[in-house]
Amino acid sequence: MTSEKGPDPILLTLFANRFMSVAEAMGRSLQQTSISTNIKERLDFSCALFAPDGDLVANAPFIPIHLGSMSFAVKYQMKLHGSSLKEGDVLMTNSPHAGGSHLPDITIITPVFAPNSKEIIFFTASRGHHADIGGILPGSMPPTSVNIFEEGAEIESFKIVDGGIFDRKGLIEYMVDKPSQYPGSSGCRNIRDVESDLKAQVAANHKGIQLIHAIVDDYGLETVQEYMYHIRANAEMSVRNLLRDVAKRAGSSILSAVDYLDDGSPISLRVEINESEGSAVLDFEGTGCEVRGNLNAPISVVHSAVIYCMRSMLDIDIPLNAGCLVPLDIRIPKKSLLSPSRTAAVCGGNVLTSQRIVDVVLKAFHACAASQGCTNNLTFGTGGKDKEGKAVAGWGYYETIAGGSGAGPHWHGTDGVHTHITNTRIGDVEILERRYPVMIHRFGLRSGSAGVGKWHGGEGVHREIEFLEPMQVSILSERRTRQPYGVEGGGSGAMGRNTWIKKLREEDKDLDEKNETGTRDINIGGKATVFMGKGDRLLIETPGGGAWGVSEGQSKKKGEYTYANAWEPRGSFAERAAAQAAF
Repeated sequence: MTSEKGPDPILLTLFANRFMSVAEAMGRSLQQTSISTNIKERLDFSCALFAPDGDLVANAPFIPIHLGSMSFAVKYQMKLHGSSLKEGDVLMTNSPHAGGSHLPDITIITPVFAPNSKEIIFFTASRGHHADIGGILPGSMPPTSVNIFEEGAEIESFKIVDGGIFDRKGLIEYMVDKPSQYPGSSGCRNIRDVESDLKAQVAANHKGIQLIHAIVDDYGLETVQEYMYHIRANAEMSVRNLLRDVAKRAGSSILSAVDYLDDGSPISLRVEINESEGSAVLDFEGTGCEVRGNLNAPISVVHSAVIYCMRSMLDIDIPLNAGCLVPLDIRIPKKSLLSPSRTAAVCGGNVLTSQRIVDVVLKAFHACAASQGCTNNLTFGTGGKDKEGKAVAGWGYYETIAGGSGAGPHWHGTDGVHTHITNTRIGDVEILERRYPVMIHRFGLRSGSAGVGKWHGGEGVHREIEFLEPMQVSILSERRTRQPYGVEGGGSGAMGRNTWIKKLREEDKDLDEKNETGTRDINIGGKATVFMGKGDRLLIETPGGGAWGVSEGQSKKKGEYTYANAWEPRGSFAERAAAQAAF
């Protein structure tokens, strides 16, 4: 079906959409059969299709940071298991050393065999963020972790299904028993929900296998695999053309940028484009050393951020796949925070440092202003170990919170969205309040947080949560000391802020007689964990996006823009106030 001039363009488009539809169907299956809020409601998962060599073939628009890094996980498992895989085997992994991103992201990988053959023709894989996999704090995203053992269960490779038999005993050992052996750590606090979601991932992969076999039945294995490689070649050529165009517009083959994490660690990038070949070297030399905290990013995350940027800058509709990386030589300095040691803490690297990598790449390519540069990771829950070291049942909740996106040369930033490497939803107010002992006081746009310019940035949000029972609350965030940058003279977005609104107890009131509000406001910084009492609140104000260009006279100030789609107050308090006003 391939002419001398190349692949049939109609079939190329058809197969690209057929492959993407496989991933979409896997995603629908996973969402419908999962049980946790994190996967079912927040959609913090990804599904994709991989070639026999482990390269990404196609995906649906799930979580960018998952999709670019899952290929590393598939290839690692292939090296471990090779030809020993058989029909009915399913592999499970989450180790950053084995191609993972951070530990809560568990990847399930299933080989796809040719009909009546032992030949592997594809892999299906799904990656889901599980709300608790053990570690020192509920939610398994501890802002204070300094090594990977404090972040929960680490699994290099585990055959969760062996020849069609689900290994529950092994799962309990990996998820509950092993993590609890480390000082101060607990095993998975809600293994029932995690087990159920993992089974949903296994089922989603199986759905993908059925659909792949249907495509093979329709067109034959030779044609299907031929167009799989044509799709990758098409993505490669698209990126090569993009690089040539960038060099031509910039008037230089050398691009560079640097940005900083809140702790001052630099992330530096130098891009050298070979215009004749349409290739580029992306060298992160000059990036800071490994950090003691958890902002270290595995190399799979770095590649994921880069492939996301390349795909985002393309103005044609193609699947995100391994072809996007072929023209790129990504160089990461050893012993840097982008190539951390085996036991380094990494839970923040996946969700925060990755955002800064994206900021740096887009800054180097002069593509747009900085977005909020954060995912504002909030976790809370109960459980762990009692004073005698015995396991205590509990639960954990995790969510990411939206902010402002950066403006570009012809567009304003968007208000209150998840940006770049994350594509999840926030927990719905109604579901959050129904399932957990919390109440949402405020959730809306943060007026005045957007960068001002010819094209203004997007507004961040504020989210205020009251805790109805005592529990451990943690926040892991960035852009609390450094603003999201503007471009071409555009203003920067506002920094974020996390405030503990502490309810005064009777003993506190005796010491603070002049306090008439009954509360104390305490800035807890960007990374903190606090045991909050009943009635305490946490106010999270997320960063805004940077602006592009200088507006005429630059007369407008922050907060003077009007928005047609401004959010209305939501949540129990807003509904109660509206009901009272109706009488």
